[in-house]
Amino acid sequence: MKNRVVAPLRWLVPGLGIKRWLFVAILGVVLAIDGIGRWMLAEGGGPHINEIIDGIVDDYFQPSYLMYIFVALGALLAAVGIWQWSRALVRAAAARGNNGVLDSLLDRRRAQGYKIVAIGGGTGLSTLLRGLKRRTTNLTAVVTVSDDGGSSGRLQKELGVLPPGDVRNCLVALADDEALVTDLFRYRFEEGEGLTGHSFGNLFLAAMTGITGNFDRANKESSRVQNIVGRVLPATLAIVRLCAELDDGTIVEGESRIPLAKRPIRRVFFDPDMVEPLDEVIDAIRDADAIVLGPGSLFTSILPNFLIDRIAQEVARAHAVKIYVCNVMTQPGETENMTAADHVEALFANAGARVCDYVVVNDQRPSKLLATYAEEGQVPVVADLERIESMGLTPVHAEMISETITVRHDPERLAETVLGVIDRAVAERATFMKPAAAYAKAPSVAASRR
Repeated sequence: MKNRVVAPLRWLVPGLGIKRWLFVAILGVVLAIDGIGRWMLAEGGGPHINEIIDGIVDDYFQPSYLMYIFVALGALLAAVGIWQWSRALVRAAAARGNNGVLDSLLDRRRAQGYKIVAIGGGTGLSTLLRGLKRRTTNLTAVVTVSDDGGSSGRLQKELGVLPPGDVRNCLVALADDEALVTDLFRYRFEEGEGLTGHSFGNLFLAAMTGITGNFDRANKESSRVQNIVGRVLPATLAIVRLCAELDDGTIVEGESRIPLAKRPIRRVFFDPDMVEPLDEVIDAIRDADAIVLGPGSLFTSILPNFLIDRIAQEVARAHAVKIYVCNVMTQPGETENMTAADHVEALFANAGARVCDYVVVNDQRPSKLLATYAEEGQVPVVADLERIESMGLTPVHAEMISETITVRHDPERLAETVLGVIDRAVAERATFMKPAAAYAKAPSVAASRR
């Protein structure tokens, strides 16, 4: 019953490109009728249809009321007729017609959205994609492939495939029928020799790699099977090991072992150090309207993408709006005691380039889980906005968290904030009121949802 009530209201969503043409059609009918009436009056003739109608309905209505009745009835019939005509027309023009008129219109609207490249890994990137896919289908997720722990690490060691975990998360987030695919791809075997601990999604990608011959083709075939919105690209097809140099000079090898060292990280690097990017990744960066980094683990999810040859330089040179989304909470063994500005400094130092102009920071303090996180050494990331501005960047602060069993970015709020930054930047650039160099010194954007 609820769906029956809500469904008609979805036609009121702005930007579908149908209501404006209905208005134009109605206005055209009114002007045409008025013009015909004026012509007939000027000629001194006409069919005098009002006199004919008066003779038919005189026994039921007084002629003085007919003007109001006919105006209301005429407007109603015109609206209903044009409404039904438009529905039939759009339904006939729909690509397959199986999603309904409104869904076809919404799909067309999303197809005209910004071209956004999202770079990262882990659960943070999939959170961003889950919110953005409702606004645009022009999404490219560039995903790190250096995970060596859990199911992904086992498959990489045993089968020689790229770690599929982060790619799987993004495929699930962008899937057309996310509820079903999520349950299937996240299903983790709890028993069975050799199966225990593996997720179905990881095994599916590993099997597709064996069938197609390489991970890139396996990923694309999996995307087609799941009918995902946009595309998911591994940052590289090379097998690499993520390493970290700690503040005392110690070298830690393996992504899963880096947080366990419990010491500040000086830098991260790959072994081997020369890694080629996927050509499609470079093309996507050059063609993007916006590039979003994160959210996600700074040293183990975001920065590994910039250790790949040319990616950092291409992002720095891109004309796209470049946004870094800072994590909500600090991470033990990785970003302990680091403020938002500290995150940005580490990002620039390890990437070797200025890869963002805007920094999105959460300013909503968790209300339920602070004590739980504090027991694990995690606290909210301090939003030192003035220091970010002093770096020539534009801080953007907003309330963006969702508290369930964890404290994470809310997909809808995060997407709304990111798209607001893009809208504002595009509008400023379109005015030609100031040089591009001035944008880096723009005042902070208050995007709070208060």
